[in-house]
This record gives sequence, structure tokens and C-alpha cells, in this order.
Amino acid sequence: MSQHSDDLTPEEARRDHWEMLGFLALNASLGAAIGFLVAFAIVWLDLGGLGTSLSRSSHPVLPTIMMAVPLALIFAAAVTASAVMTMPYRKKKQR
Repeated sequence: MSQHSDDLTPEEARRDHWEMLGFLALNASLGAAIGFLVAFAIVWLDLGGLGTSLSRSSHPVLPTIMMAVPLALIFAAAVTASAVMTMPYRKKKQR
């Protein structure tokens, strides 16, 4: 099997793979943080009376988690997807 001049060596491919995974993990983490901040803002600003309802509840933790976790996952997925779509591609080796 012949190797083209723009193919990566196994070491370079492994390094590139870990860099890309780190890039995606960073974006997913930032998206999740934004989602948690949105959930916090919804409760804090009492949108739709949600903060008041939670403060009067005998068990406010579970409904808060049930709202915050899906928001964090949705924002993490959206930010990661946009990062993948706008990911700059450049050849690792010059021809």
C-alpha cells in the first residue's frame, strides 16, 4: 500500500486525533456551562413563575435538575455541532 505525500504518520494522526477531541470537549463543556447558566437565569429571573414555584416546593432539587440537565445537554450539542461545522481544516503536511 503506497502512502500519499499528504498522509499523516501514525504519531501525527494520533496527536491530531487528541487535539480534535480536546477541541470538541472544550466546546461541549462551554455549551453545557451556557445551558446551566440559562437554567439558573430562568429560575433566578422567575420566568413563568418557575422560581416562585420551586421556592414553595417541598422538593425543589429534582425539578431543577430535570430542567437544568436537558438544557445543558442541548446547548452542549448545539455548540459542539457548530464547532464541527466551522472547524478549520488545514493539511498537516505541505506538498
